[in-house]
Order: sequence, then structure tokens, then C-alpha cells
Amino acid sequence: MQRRFQMVDVFHSGNFTGNPVAVVLDSEGLTTEDMQRITRWFNLSETTFLLSPGTPEADYRVRIFTLDRELPFAGHPTLGSAYAWKLATGSAKTEIVQQCAVGLVPVAFEGDRPAFAAPLLLKSGPVDDDKIAEIVSVLRIRRDDIVSVEWADNGPGWVLVQLASAEAVLNVDAIKYWDNRIEIGLVGSCPAGHETAFEVRALFSDAFGGIVEDPVTGSLNAAVAQCLLANGRATAPYVAAQGTKLGRAGRIYVTQSDGDIWIGGETRTLFSGLGDF
Repeated sequence: MQRRFQMVDVFHSGNFTGNPVAVVLDSEGLTTEDMQRITRWFNLSETTFLLSPGTPEADYRVRIFTLDRELPFAGHPTLGSAYAWKLATGSAKTEIVQQCAVGLVPVAFEGDRPAFAAPLLLKSGPVDDDKIAEIVSVLRIRRDDIVSVEWADNGPGWVLVQLASAEAVLNVDAIKYWDNRIEIGLVGSCPAGHETAFEVRALFSDAFGGIVEDPVTGSLNAAVAQCLLANGRATAPYVAAQGTKLGRAGRIYVTQSDGDIWIGGETRTLFSGLGDF
């Protein structure tokens, strides 16, 4: 059957500068195996599949797939899915609710800049010495280069590593292959007066054990914000940069309201069409 899809650029600062996500809008009837196969064919970091909500509080339900697994939550797929749903339905709502495996996620719109409320961390706190040693090996840095390291897992499994500066973050030259699955978030402060407050990088294992870098990562930035704001290492609002090392210019807008942390970015559908699948 024919199904609508959109290719959405999320967290961009100009066309083709953010992180693309493929959104399949008419996903009823697709099996898990179908969704994984379609995701591999699109060959993007994530593809999402929109379904009828299972609760009246939600506007839609989404399933989020990487090339090798399904995720309970991910940030840029959430914003891309919300934007695609709003565009496809013609909804005038400025606040919608997404249902996914971690529960209900509010998404608020300010023009073409949707923002999601950061979900609670599934795992936080100290990282054991063996894990730190593994991270140091993967990043090819020294242990004393690390300012702080902590679990910041809101679905993908992030460990957050703070380095002394944005320059130190950009200078990291990680190894290309690691036997164990690993998800590392890097953050470092930008110089005073810079247009962004922090430089962020996301390094993780692909389906074959290779270490790859994500252009712009909403889930990681949500976890970064939660950790930095909780410990007084940042104040909101602020803007983070990501994708610099890959030639992208992602911009992530972090705000805080009534105790909730919101992660937003400029979002735009660049391609849309019908697929026969």
C-alpha cells in the first residue's frame, strides 16, 4: 500500500545543517520486522513510524528505530515526528503529546522550533572504574582530562563525559572500532562571548561495532542539560552546538520552565512523498 513519508531536518541552522530523520506517517499494519527493514533501507541514524495513539491523552504514537534496534526514546526523532505529524494533519495546535515507549512526551511549538520536555533519566549517578577505563580507551584521552563523568541514560544509554573546554571536545579522536556497545556524550564549555555555551558530541557503536558520530542528538542534549543544570554547571536558557566536527551546524535551544527542561531546535521538512510498501 502507499504510505506517506517525510524527510525532516532537525536542529538545523540552515538547510542540510542539522540531523535528518525519516518519518513514515501511515504505519498501521507494519510489523516490527518491516519497520527495521525499512529503517535499514533509509540508512539514516533513525527512522520513525507514526501510529494511532493508545491513549486519549496522546495525539499519536511513535516507534523509533536505529539501523539495528528499536529505541524507547530519542530526541531528534521526537521533534521530527512531531513536526511531520503537525504538517501532515494541518493541526493548529501549539502543544501536542507524543506517546512512545518511555510514556507521554509533551512537545511545544514556537513557529518552526518544536521543543520536547526532557524525560526523566532512567539511570544516573557515578560510573564505575572499569567503565571509565573503557571510555578513556575509546576516546584515546587521559583519565585526568575528564572533568566529570556520570550516567545520563534516558533511553539510548548515554554516559556523559565533561572535558575542560569545547576545544578539548573537538580535539577528541576516538578509535574506530570497539568490541562492546558504548554510548558516550561529550560536553565542553565554549569561550566567553561565543554564540553557543557548550560544544556537544555523541559517539556510539553501530550495528557492526564501529564507533560513529551523530550529527545532532536531542536525547543526549536533554541528558546534558539535566546533569549540568542540576549541578549548577549551567544556567538556562542556553544554546549548544553539535555536529561541528562533521561539518554540520546544529543548534540546540535549552530552556527551563516550572521545573521542566525543554530541548528545542529549528525543524523543517525538506522532502516528502509516497512510498509503496
